[in-house]
Amino acid sequence: QVQLQESGGGSVQSGGSLGLSCVASGYTYSTTYMGWFRQAPGKEREGVAAIYIITSSTYYAESVKGRFTISQDNAKNTLYLQMNSLKPEDTAMYYCAASNNIFGVSLQPSRYNYWGQGTQVTVSS
Repeated sequence: QVQLQESGGGSVQSGGSLGLSCVASGYTYSTTYMGWFRQAPGKEREGVAAIYIITSSTYYAESVKGRFTISQDNAKNTLYLQMNSLKPEDTAMYYCAASNNIFGVSLQPSRYNYWGQGTQVTVSS
């Protein structure tokens, strides 16, 4: 089992920045990649960014490319998401997730085994 705890959400004006953190604990040795997802009210959960643990290769949804940066600190078992140039449409609950899947990095929620509780990000215009 892997436990994930997000932090760092909050409210910001359009064009502002926020940083999210996710601390992983438990049996993290089987984790192959981790990702950030978001879900706005009435919408499906969507993948925002993912990182392959071994190589630190990163993957982004088109909607956040150039604005969001995913990174990791393996020594601290911590995943980060730096969000710049935020827009009102970025408003959502943001979730950290971990995957044991060995068939390549994905932004599909179904490919992830463990999820955090989420942290709210609100961007006002």
